[in-house]
Amino acid sequence: MLDPKLIRDNPEKIREMLKARALDFSMDDFIKLDKERRELIIKTDELRKTKNQISVEIARKKKSNEDTSGLIGQMQSVSQELQRLEESQEKAEDAYKKLSLTLPNLIHESVPIGKDETANKEIKKWGNKPTFDFKILDHIDLTQNLGLVDLERAAKVSGARFYYLKNQLVRLNQALIQFALDFLSEKNYTPIQTPYMINRNSMEGAIIAQDFEDVIYKVEGEDLYLIGTSEHAIASMYCDEIIEGKSLPLRYAGVSSCFRKEAGAHGRDQKGIFRVHQFDKVEQFVFSRPEESWNEHERMLSLVEEFYQKIGIPYRIMLLSSGDTGKISAKTYDLEAWMAGQNSYREITSCSNCLEFQARRLKIRFRDRTDEQPQYLHTLNSTLVATTRTMVAILENFQTKDGHVSIPHALQKYIGSNTI
Repeated sequence: MLDPKLIRDNPEKIREMLKARALDFSMDDFIKLDKERRELIIKTDELRKTKNQISVEIARKKKSNEDTSGLIGQMQSVSQELQRLEESQEKAEDAYKKLSLTLPNLIHESVPIGKDETANKEIKKWGNKPTFDFKILDHIDLTQNLGLVDLERAAKVSGARFYYLKNQLVRLNQALIQFALDFLSEKNYTPIQTPYMINRNSMEGAIIAQDFEDVIYKVEGEDLYLIGTSEHAIASMYCDEIIEGKSLPLRYAGVSSCFRKEAGAHGRDQKGIFRVHQFDKVEQFVFSRPEESWNEHERMLSLVEEFYQKIGIPYRIMLLSSGDTGKISAKTYDLEAWMAGQNSYREITSCSNCLEFQARRLKIRFRDRTDEQPQYLHTLNSTLVATTRTMVAILENFQTKDGHVSIPHALQKYIGSNTI
C-alpha cells in the first residue's frame, strides 16, 4: 500500500508510475473518492459533536424540570442523519480501501521503462554453457528414461501438472533444500518452516489479491488459502506489531511447499516439472531498516549468484522492466539459468525490494526507543532455490553420454552419490 499522503500530495508521481507499468487505473476517480471519504469523515464528526451537545442540554433541562420535547425531536433528527452519514462513510471507506489495495508500488529510478519482458535489461552473465559431443535431451525425456518422474499416474490421482518424484530425484530435491538451508544459515539467516495455509487478511497484506485470484488455491468453506511461496506467510508473521529497531535486519530462510495454479503454460512446459502446481522452495526474506534496504537487495542477489555458482549452473541476471515488475515490487532482478536441453535461459529465481509497501498493508513498524514514533520498515524477498526448476537445469546441463546425469559436487555429500 502506498502512503495516502503521497497519493494526495503528489498524484502526478502516481500517474507516472502507472504509465510506466502500462496499467489502466483511474487516478481521477480515486482522488474523487478520497475527497468524498474525507468530507464524510468531517461531516460525521461534526454531527456527533452536535449530538453530544444536544444530549448534554437534554440532561441539563431534565435536571431543572424544563421541557425537553423540542430537543428530543432534534436529537431524533440528528441521529437519523448521523446514521445515514455513517452508512455513506462506511461505503466510501470500503470502496477507497479496496481501490487503494489495487494500487501498485512505486518503481525505482534504475528500472528500465517498458511495457513487457522485451524491455528487460541483461546485467551480467556467469559460467560457460556446457558443450556436448552427443545428442542431448531435455529434462522430460531424461526423467522418463531414468524413471525419475511419473506424470501419468500423478495426472490420474491429482490432475495435470502434478508429479511423483522417484528414486534419486527425491534425494536431489531434498539435497537442494538442505544445501540451501546450510548455505543461508552460514550467512546469518534464521531457518523457518511456515504454515502452508494463511487467511485472507494475511494474503492481502502480502500481495494484491485480486491479481492472484486465478493463481492461488482457496480452501473451500474456510478463510484459508494455500501459499504460493513462504514469502506470504513470513511477511504476515509480524502484522500489527512494532519491532525493536536494534533487531533489524531480520533475515529468514523460509522453507515450504508452494502451490500455484500456473495458468498459461504452453508447449513442453505443459509436461515435465518446470511449470507445476506444487513444488518446494527455500526463500530469502528480510525485514530491513529503510535506509539499508537497497544494500540488502544487492546482498540477497549476490547470495543467489553464489549459490548457483557453487552448484555450477550458468546463468544471466536480468533487471526487469517497469511493465514486467510485479506490482508489490519497486525493483526486481531475475536469475535465468541456462537449460541446455531447451537451448535457452529460463527464469528460476526472482529477487525483489518491496520498500514499505507490504509493511503498510500489514501494519509492521519499528522504532529504536519506546518514546519514539514508530515507522514502517522495508521488506525484501528472493527465491534461493525452487527445487523443480533447479533440478531441470541440473538434469539438462549435467547429462552424460551414457544417458545419466552427474551430480554437482556441492550436492554429492547430501545424496551420497555422484551420478543419477
